[in-house]
Amino acid sequence: MIPLAVPNLSGNEEKYLRECIRTNYVSSVGPFVSRFEEMVKDASGSAFCAATSSGTTGLHLALITSGVSNGDLVILPSFSFIASANAVAHCGATPWLFDVNVSSWTLDSNLLLNELKTKTERRGRNIFHVPTGLRVAAIMPVYTLGTPSDMDEIQDIANDYNLPIIADAAAAIGARYKERNLGYLADLSVFSFNGNKTVTSGGGGAVVSPNKKLIERVYHLSTTARVGTEYHHDEVGYNYRMTNIQAAVGCAQLEQLDQFVRIKRRIRATYDKAFSNLPGVELIPQPDWAQSACWFSGVLIKDPKLPNSSSFCEMLNREGIGARKFWKPIHLQPPYKKAPCTRQATTDQVWNQILMLPCSTSLTEGQQEKTISLVKKGLKTC
Repeated sequence: MIPLAVPNLSGNEEKYLRECIRTNYVSSVGPFVSRFEEMVKDASGSAFCAATSSGTTGLHLALITSGVSNGDLVILPSFSFIASANAVAHCGATPWLFDVNVSSWTLDSNLLLNELKTKTERRGRNIFHVPTGLRVAAIMPVYTLGTPSDMDEIQDIANDYNLPIIADAAAAIGARYKERNLGYLADLSVFSFNGNKTVTSGGGGAVVSPNKKLIERVYHLSTTARVGTEYHHDEVGYNYRMTNIQAAVGCAQLEQLDQFVRIKRRIRATYDKAFSNLPGVELIPQPDWAQSACWFSGVLIKDPKLPNSSSFCEMLNREGIGARKFWKPIHLQPPYKKAPCTRQATTDQVWNQILMLPCSTSLTEGQQEKTISLVKKGLKTC
């Protein structure tokens, strides 16, 4: 089987893990955690960073730090992995689910502005969603497949409505927006280093920000809100710190970040070239404002006369190709069916048409050629 996306552990991972064992630093205290945070800062162009146990826990801490609390609404695209909404729910808040832009599959800024103009009202410094009466507490754009949202537009809207931005940048390490790094595009940005990400620590996350006080708050909450060296805790905190073992793997991975992202982009470009002129097939959008990290690659099966993406997955899997469908939107998930939701014209159209294809950084040219050949064969036989 040619896998969809697996870690590339060809660097110093084993060496650094042995160092953890030799020095007995295996928990959340250890030199690799600090080194990892420095490397994430450098990679994202951020001033400050706090490593976390996962991307989801990082989002949870970022939301709390931004003032999201019980009974609030958080603006979020429905076209996202469910963990984005779960982090909102963990705060006692509710996602307000938005459609995405067809040209990027990220939060539609025009829709965002229109909904805020027509569905909210100001009460003092706060914004309230009129249909539900709930306070709108934050905006959470999602950098879909490693592609940043149009953040200049979203920042202008957020400033006008006095709303913080927490960017779900889970798969976007190594991406750029208008030739800028990601670290200053939002009040807080959160990366994931789960097993299928371009850079993995096995499981882990990181919160970055240009604001020192915000990251200090994230760090404090992530370490059970402990004050000093004694067992004094000044509020309800969380055990959300990354371990030294995770950070050791993450450091070895980040040493190869530039190479990994170049490979991911080359894989995407190869698929795009192979499928660009096929009838009934469309490519993953790449907006001109972003240089995507190209976390996953694939195509859209648009022609209703062709097999749907599920059928293509089954056919490719039988041939030893680890193809897969993509995210089921949040507004179609049972826990969030009652959440406020805009019309989902783009999301409802594309989510079930997406066919994700093998894109590991260890993917060989021969494996990619085989994948392309089998997809084309499947299209011709329909």
